[in-house]
Amino acid sequence: MLKYTVLPALMMLAALPAVAQVPVEGNPNHEAMLASPNPVLAANKRLVYDFQREVLEGGHMELADKYLAENYIQHNPNVPTGRAGFVQFFSQFSKPGTIEARVKAPVVSVTAEGDIVVISYRAKVLDPANDKEPVTTTWFDMFRIENGKLAEHWDPSPKG
Repeated sequence: MLKYTVLPALMMLAALPAVAQVPVEGNPNHEAMLASPNPVLAANKRLVYDFQREVLEGGHMELADKYLAENYIQHNPNVPTGRAGFVQFFSQFSKPGTIEARVKAPVVSVTAEGDIVVISYRAKVLDPANDKEPVTTTWFDMFRIENGKLAEHWDPSPKG
């Protein structure tokens, strides 16, 4: 009999929207995330990590040819494809600065499988239900590596 009275209450609770979130946190141990027993995977992870540090965070677009294949394929709908398109686009927003020893963004994970590397970060966004309340979520960049360079990129960015 008890199960018939408790079950409807549990079903009503389950239908309520979640009001609490476990915040996304970065992993402070970057070197551990970059390690792999497979030297190719470790090198691919390091390539993506150093690209983030030197080019994106450091603003050194002159280093893009060190990291990006000339025919780099871009799947973000806001950024042109090709190395030249990437440099032209990001040069509008960043100027060369200090290249830090570690990525400044709160990195959650760096994962490699075959020729694919995914680096994910904590991102703060405004709660759509309350545009004054920030919440954390996870952003990712996924790259395909070919001949030691970044050949293709994906992320969850919408057009706009």
